[in-house]
Amino acid sequence: MSGTGPRESVFPTRMALTNMKGRLKGAQTGHSLLAKKRDALTTRFRQILRKVDEAKRKMGRVMQLASFSLAEVTYATGDISYQIQESVKTASFKVKARQDNVSGVILPAFEVDRDPNGSDFNLTGLGRGGQQIQKSKEVYAKAVETLVELASLQTAFTILDEVIRATNRRVNAIEHVVIPKLDNTIKYIISELDEMDREEFFRLKKVQGKKKRDAQIAEEKRLKGLEGEQGEKLPEIDEETGVTNLLNDKDEDIIF
Repeated sequence: MSGTGPRESVFPTRMALTNMKGRLKGAQTGHSLLAKKRDALTTRFRQILRKVDEAKRKMGRVMQLASFSLAEVTYATGDISYQIQESVKTASFKVKARQDNVSGVILPAFEVDRDPNGSDFNLTGLGRGGQQIQKSKEVYAKAVETLVELASLQTAFTILDEVIRATNRRVNAIEHVVIPKLDNTIKYIISELDEMDREEFFRLKKVQGKKKRDAQIAEEKRLKGLEGEQGEKLPEIDEETGVTNLLNDKDEDIIF
């Protein structure tokens, strides 16, 4: 039977059929747009995933170099953490945030803003180990930049993962639930309207036949009434030609 399966609870009318067709068209358009959005997000997700892998590998190498450089500084000058804390007054590294729009999804992006006028403790290690301290400072500055880049990529990766999952759920719901339900509803309405048309056609035929029979009976009654009133027969109709033969009629003699 057409229209079987889950469908909307609607009364089968032509207006409901028009509304269902409009909703089906909207659902198909929404499915197409969501599928395109999903593809665009998936492409960006794979790019970010590749960048995250590269940033993590780079971060491992940079942190390894930073640890070795700090070990060299400690070996050459001893513990200088208290001297650095005393010499630093303002931050030389600041993180700025901006937003990227990817198919309607807002992705935060972080950038490093390095202040060249910040306290860089140039006089630290003036007596010994100055070269190792300068090298360690540059390596850790690069490590901070890599860390901010990795944080930006990781944040975008997490947001895109959640959005892609939600978009996939919407696409699957429209494709496997909404569109089949609307299709079944349209088929049901069309089948019911066809059945109603057949019933209406049969009813009209029955009414027309009854009217013909009633008209024939009324005509026969009228003719019989005329025969009774006039006391004469109606002209006979030739069976072969279907024409009234006036010669067969006999008129009464008229006496003057």
